[in-house]
Amino acid sequence: MDIQTFDDLLVLSRRQTKPQHLLFVFVGATLPENASGEQRAEFNAGNGGELEPVMVVDKGPDELADFQTLIEEAARFGPPWSLVFASSVSWHDGLPPTSEETEASLQHMVDSIRNGSFEGMLPFDRNGDPVHLANPGAAKP
Repeated sequence: MDIQTFDDLLVLSRRQTKPQHLLFVFVGATLPENASGEQRAEFNAGNGGELEPVMVVDKGPDELADFQTLIEEAARFGPPWSLVFASSVSWHDGLPPTSEETEASLQHMVDSIRNGSFEGMLPFDRNGDPVHLANPGAAKP
């Protein structure tokens, strides 16, 4: 199944043989302190900038009816955001991941985003559509 929308991700995660625990990192766009005039103009026009994590959350796939549910919760509890990165961890030995494992996975996602490495994560825009980002942290062949 191709993931064409965030809701496809939910459907796919519910179909896995091992239960999944979904991880989300919400990010906003910021302008680097040493930005050039051109970068500032681009940023002010709604392009460019750096991704800065602003909020993390974990959910079981059955805790979310759809993308709208996630963004309504995000609006109630968190700051404004531009994209949400999604990943998951599987249950092991019939048990959900511990809170320590979940926190470590979320922190790894945050660190990876800050380093520009998006491997293993799916970014979605505010409409729940996948976003293709250049991955400068990825190894070049």
